Amino acid sequence: MSQMSVKEIEDLLIREVANILSIDSTTVTVDAPLHSLGMSSMAFVELLVVIETTFDLKLMETDLTKEDFQAIGSLASRISRMM
Repeated sequence: MSQMSVKEIEDLLIREVANILSIDSTTVTVDAPLHSLGMSSMAFVELLVVIETTFDLKLMETDLTKEDFQAIGSLASRISRMM
């Protein structure tokens, strides 16, 4: 995949999180804690699969931390650095 800007990654993640949670994407912000949106452990697994597939990343081989998954903004920044 070609290099994407952090903003493009954020936008994609917002759409995917909204899709996974079956909520309106306008209710998802880059700085909202993902758990506050209602992300269950199954929803997180779905999001991980989307990230691995979309960005061709092997997340189990990375040093992602809990802080990277606090919000879409932090996750998008981390993905951008991994690409």
